[in-house]
Amino acid sequence: MIEGLRRPDAGSILYGDTDLIRHPETARRRFGIQLQSSSFFHLLTVTETLELFAALYPSSRDVGSLVERFGLADKKDDRVQGLSGGQRQRLAVATALIHNPEAVFLDEPTAGLDPQARRNLWDLVSAFRGEGRTVVLTTHYMDEAEYLCDLIAVIDHGRVLDVGSPQELIRRHLPGAVIELAGDVPVPDGLSLPALDRIERREDTTAIVTSSLEDTLVGLVAWARDQGLHLTGLRTRSATLEDVFLKLTGRSLRD
Repeated sequence: MIEGLRRPDAGSILYGDTDLIRHPETARRRFGIQLQSSSFFHLLTVTETLELFAALYPSSRDVGSLVERFGLADKKDDRVQGLSGGQRQRLAVATALIHNPEAVFLDEPTAGLDPQARRNLWDLVSAFRGEGRTVVLTTHYMDEAEYLCDLIAVIDHGRVLDVGSPQELIRRHLPGAVIELAGDVPVPDGLSLPALDRIERREDTTAIVTSSLEDTLVGLVAWARDQGLHLTGLRTRSATLEDVFLKLTGRSLRD
């Protein structure tokens, strides 16, 4: 709706003193948009694609420098149909920035990318943010949100559950730590441990969330010894945004 692609049923959207519902062209001129799935002309080259998008605006960035910045110099004369997933995503973000926007909306820009391609895009987003511009990022990757975002809104079924910086959200909801047990450790849900917050089953691990790592760990080790269990897959860590999401929503990220 902010991008001008869908008309709201009610309410208003203001950017400064501009009504974006009445003047959606303002959004398209001042914002950059990378959709979750982008369709390009497959037979155009990378350079031709960026030149096409640049021609849609009164002014634009230099295509050559943008190609260099996004690590596409060696692909600049290649057709889009031959690009890898990571290269195509970098091109999509480059088209969103071609007109030098004040803000950019990125809709799951790293979905389906390998770790190296994800990190590459993280660096590009961080650089854009470092220029003093605004990035609105939609993501299901909590590590991505924790790394890139200054302000986070946790949204579940269209309802904002909480807003804050990554560290604020963690301190507010999970000031303690997490003990993780790998494998199928028979920890009962009703196990009583000192400072225990809750016990969660996550894929192939059991997560024990605690407000006091030392107290809970001592109690857990004593319980395991009494049960004749060896906690060989045990590790401890600080709480993360994913832990906060699970606590607030009570469900996994893709439910």
